[in-house]
Amino acid sequence: MFRALVLSSAIAILVSAQGSSGYAQQSAPSAAQPPMPRARYEEMLKKLSNWGRWGKDDQLGALHLITPAKRQQALALAKGGLLISLGHDALTPPFQLKMFIVPDNSAPMPRISDRVEIDFHGGSYTHLDALCHIAYNHRLFNGYVLKDTVNTSDGCAKDSVMTMKDGIVTRAILVDIPRLRGVRYLEPGTRVTRAEVEAWEKRANIRIGPGDAVLLRTGRWARPEQSSTPGSAGSAGWDVWGVPLFKERDIAVLGSDHAQEVANNIEPPVDRLTVTAIHKAVGNAMGVAILDNLDLEQAAEAAARLNRWEFMLVVAPLRVPNGSGSPVNPIGFF
Repeated sequence: MFRALVLSSAIAILVSAQGSSGYAQQSAPSAAQPPMPRARYEEMLKKLSNWGRWGKDDQLGALHLITPAKRQQALALAKGGLLISLGHDALTPPFQLKMFIVPDNSAPMPRISDRVEIDFHGGSYTHLDALCHIAYNHRLFNGYVLKDTVNTSDGCAKDSVMTMKDGIVTRAILVDIPRLRGVRYLEPGTRVTRAEVEAWEKRANIRIGPGDAVLLRTGRWARPEQSSTPGSAGSAGWDVWGVPLFKERDIAVLGSDHAQEVANNIEPPVDRLTVTAIHKAVGNAMGVAILDNLDLEQAAEAAARLNRWEFMLVVAPLRVPNGSGSPVNPIGFF
């Protein structure tokens, strides 16, 4: 009888902790530090820099860290043959689809054709940033001078998406901070700290390592639709103070279900630095490929069911000569 009462009490406590969301309370949010002073940010960029690490003419950046051995490690993670799209349906207005029905006089059926126009950078469309997309102090990754490298008629002469034309295949680690906190999603303006990433590693029994793709789930697509507004005002993302962790672990790809920026990361605010500090530190200084606006909901469900937060990631950008990035539909293999 006593044993039954203990078991019943334990179940009641667990149900109470989980609430209606099904997420058991795990840990309180780790307090984000105050905005980083501009001078401290500049100092951090110098320490993070991978400029010249792979030669003065390098344009591939941290993707060098995805070695053949790393790809073999990723391939071994596709154990059950389960594949999941990590992209999200296109949002309007940056997506326009024009459909044409073209008569075919030589056949009984007309031909269907369409044209898609996409402004894929920003907070709506799932996309991959080329390294030329992110400039700071008028320079691109590896020190290329912006005015000598990029123009509106010819595109990016250096650091373009064509450096990634062979695709990206590596191990992805899904960092599910709402699950760590015991909530369905993070509120706008939430900053994910280094302490939380390390706490997630312990909980998931996994460690971020060289050549990995680190994918942050904030729960953007689990929020009510009207709250899933793109842009920094509706974003949750990385705390800029925690970015050195990514350099220490030598990651190759950073992704999130948002554009990964949270306003007021840097002070005093200068230009757009307050809302692009992560992109500049990770993409421009470190040469890390960036995936924005992923949809990680299905992947998180599969990972929780399998109790395995690592999987094979495949990203195949469009071959756009001199392009600053590409819309993508990344695929996760479990």
